[in-house]
Amino acid sequence: MKRSGSADLPLHYGYVPQWLAERMAKLGLAVVETIVMDYGKDEVLRRLSDPFWFQSLGAVMGMDWHSSGITTSVMGALKKSINPHSRELGIYICGGKGKHSTQTPAELLKVGETTGLDGNYLVKCSKLSAKVDNTAI
Repeated sequence: MKRSGSADLPLHYGYVPQWLAERMAKLGLAVVETIVMDYGKDEVLRRLSDPFWFQSLGAVMGMDWHSSGITTSVMGALKKSINPHSRELGIYICGGKGKHSTQTPAELLKVGETTGLDGNYLVKCSKLSAKVDNTAI
């Protein structure tokens, strides 16, 4: 079945309340740990890249289903909870919203040092992917 169409979603301003951000981090870590244990880290990345699954994850974690800030809020919560367990999980989350986004290259270089991956190549790929214009797709 082909899925197509559009939706008008309201733009929300402000921040996720601290109590919700903490709950989202705990729930997100539990979901990711379970997927890694049962299916492996590649499956986590596959699911996070599926917009329908990602939206559902955000709802499970406590975000409004139509919230315009779901991507940054969910990834921020996951970054907070997963990165302390990155070595065990094999997943690192870098970047973020606003000024946190400017720290992405340094974070990727640190991941490279920790894992033995080529940090400069990670930075190059990050910069190239950030330049992708979604309106052309």
